[in-house]
Amino acid sequence: MKNAYLLFSMMAMALSCTAQNIVAEGAELTLVAEEYKFTEGPATDKNGDVYFTDQPNDRIVKWSAATNTVSDWMQPSGRSNGLYFDHDGNLLSCADEKNELWRIDMEKNTTVLISDFEEKLLGGPNDLWVDPDGGIYFTDPLYERPWWEPTENRITERRVYYITPSIGEVKIVAEDFVMPNGIIGTADGKTLYIADIGDKKTYMYSVMEDGTLSNRTLFCELGSDGMTLDHQGNVYLTGDGVTVFDKTGKQIKHIEVPEKWTANVTFGGPNQNILFITAMDSVYTLEMAVNGIR
Repeated sequence: MKNAYLLFSMMAMALSCTAQNIVAEGAELTLVAEEYKFTEGPATDKNGDVYFTDQPNDRIVKWSAATNTVSDWMQPSGRSNGLYFDHDGNLLSCADEKNELWRIDMEKNTTVLISDFEEKLLGGPNDLWVDPDGGIYFTDPLYERPWWEPTENRITERRVYYITPSIGEVKIVAEDFVMPNGIIGTADGKTLYIADIGDKKTYMYSVMEDGTLSNRTLFCELGSDGMTLDHQGNVYLTGDGVTVFDKTGKQIKHIEVPEKWTANVTFGGPNQNILFITAMDSVYTLEMAVNGIR
């Protein structure tokens, strides 16, 4: 019995150690650039390069994984905020200037996918995720912007919407939030995480075949601006640095970042093992012992 207990304890310690060692041995947070006003929306292309936004300067910036350098990619950019690549290699953008959702091809041609809902302005698409079928989930909080024109024709409910991949129908899939923000789904498309940053909570949902959501469950008592997942199912939340939870909702890691606010995070690089962090006026990388998911 004693030997069995010791074996169980050793196995538990090994599992705990594995969970904690998600950062590559000896790796340190590396400043990439600090020439921005507010960075957001990192999205990774098929090569592992990361595109992110500098919304106050109305631009999308590209980080090259091969050279570890940054360069302006698109300016103006519709006041782009959250970004995500679709399955055809187009960059989807929460274009906050006019509360729209855009599709941007690599020639920088833009298509407006949604500009209103039931003839009312959205609060402002903020973050998004593309499911395995090509459907688009996006959060719609409300952060007043100085570039907006005064209007009373704005949706007052804070929701999450889904654009179906086949006919482009837009439907409400989740509501009852204070301020929904970060959103990410698992690679198999069966689970969706939504952060209610206004209520300091993150929820998980089961995804149905038609894209609707069910089984709303509290995942953790922490909200998030942006979020991502690794291949182990760990969930990365932002705000005060980057806080990592395992798939059960247990905190396993906190990554400190010098800036007072970390807005978003994703995995980049050819092997999806570089954690790319947007934080206020700066962007950082950190080599990981885990990989992101596409």
